[in-house]
Amino acid sequence: MKKINAIGLHQDKAEDLAKKLNELLANYSIFYQNTRGFHWNIKGEKFFELHLKFEELYNDLFLKIDEVAERVLTLGYTPEHSYSQYAKISTIKESKKISDGLVAVEHILEAYKTVIVLQREILLKATDANDEGTNALMSDYIRFQEKQVWMYTSFLKK
Repeated sequence: MKKINAIGLHQDKAEDLAKKLNELLANYSIFYQNTRGFHWNIKGEKFFELHLKFEELYNDLFLKIDEVAERVLTLGYTPEHSYSQYAKISTIKESKKISDGLVAVEHILEAYKTVIVLQREILLKATDANDEGTNALMSDYIRFQEKQVWMYTSFLKK
């Protein structure tokens, strides 16, 4: 008989979800720090517009980082919290002092692609585990981020 955790999920599936959520947490954390750097270092004619957009983005990522960590805890596991571990497991890599707004937006679009693909994987695992909490969280994130991709892509006139 399979072991059930405190919220009624099969332990092995909850563990697998927690591992993938920690991977998402790492990617969000690097994405967050990169976006802070874009916000701080942006220069050029679109400075005012992008400075504000990057601040909105990193504030959103800050909230998502907390929600994902709390979901890992809800599943009964420990969220990763060290940047050295994030650097090891994140697909998104550190950006280095980018001040060109268009280059920063390209990095943001790549980061969104990475997290959306990962969230779709988590969504499938959550559905298989009958984990409505994780499922709802990922669905909300994906819907919001798809719109952000459209907007940032439109900004680049692609």
